[in-house]
Amino acid sequence: MNIRPATEADQPAVRRLVIDARINGMDLHWPNFVVADRDGSIVGVGQVKTHGDASRELASIVVIPGRQRQGTGRAIIDTLLARERGVVLHLTCRRELQGLYERFGFRSLVSAEFPPYFGAWSRSSTWR
Repeated sequence: MNIRPATEADQPAVRRLVIDARINGMDLHWPNFVVADRDGSIVGVGQVKTHGDASRELASIVVIPGRQRQGTGRAIIDTLLARERGVVLHLTCRRELQGLYERFGFRSLVSAEFPPYFGAWSRSSTWR
């Protein structure tokens, strides 16, 4: 498996994976993404996006069902975090994924700590 920056040709696959996973489909711009490529097929994606208030978000982490629990998601997250070293990153996640993100150094925030983008719509957020 190879983790690499996404290319313009990857945009349809990125969009399809995120939409099929039923996660936030906003701001799916291929230059923000890395892809996990296995034998020429994209098996996972993830991005860091910047919001209007300049907050940065680890987002759109998706691994196809047949490749989950094999380290693909961890490799995507590790790659994105290394690329963003020293930058405060936020994310939102389902409660059942909270432990996963805590292993990467994220923690839950109280609403008073939310940057404006997240405070406008989110009840919980984590950051690294």
